[in-house]
Amino acid sequence: MRVAYEYFPEPLIHEKKVLTAALSNKKLQKKLVQLLQNINRKTFTFEEISNPTVPGCTVIFELGITDTMNFNYIDEEETKKVLAALKKETFRIMDFFCAIRYYTDYASLKKPLKFDYYLIRFIFPNENLVELQIYHERGPRYIPPKALAAFLLDKVNETSTRAILKETEEL
Repeated sequence: MRVAYEYFPEPLIHEKKVLTAALSNKKLQKKLVQLLQNINRKTFTFEEISNPTVPGCTVIFELGITDTMNFNYIDEEETKKVLAALKKETFRIMDFFCAIRYYTDYASLKKPLKFDYYLIRFIFPNENLVELQIYHERGPRYIPPKALAAFLLDKVNETSTRAILKETEEL
């Protein structure tokens, strides 16, 4: 199984972070896939993710993982498939698609706004080192790439009593 998107726009990265990891690459990759499955279609308030550019807004993530050419929605079945592949090998690159849906009415989700579309790449150059790259494909950027990166790192780190990912200097 290959989870690197063939058409990832490498020279056009909008946000980049170099991180040290307190887990092995294999354990971190498992945690990432499980985390992204858990936040898929979960409703968040804008304030949980970033400074609100749209007041009173609900945010819903839809995430997919690549199979080289396409992205597959990260549901229970896809998570099992990736976890089974991780038993055999650790990935050097993991690419994800992230659609962020915005709604202005909390209760009924009746007023959709334009969506943001991101490509997210995790590169594992060696053990305990991770590079996060985010590319904004299209949309209004209600949540900027920097805030999306911070949200993802916070979500990974809140699954443990100690920080799993910490920002470091450039590679």
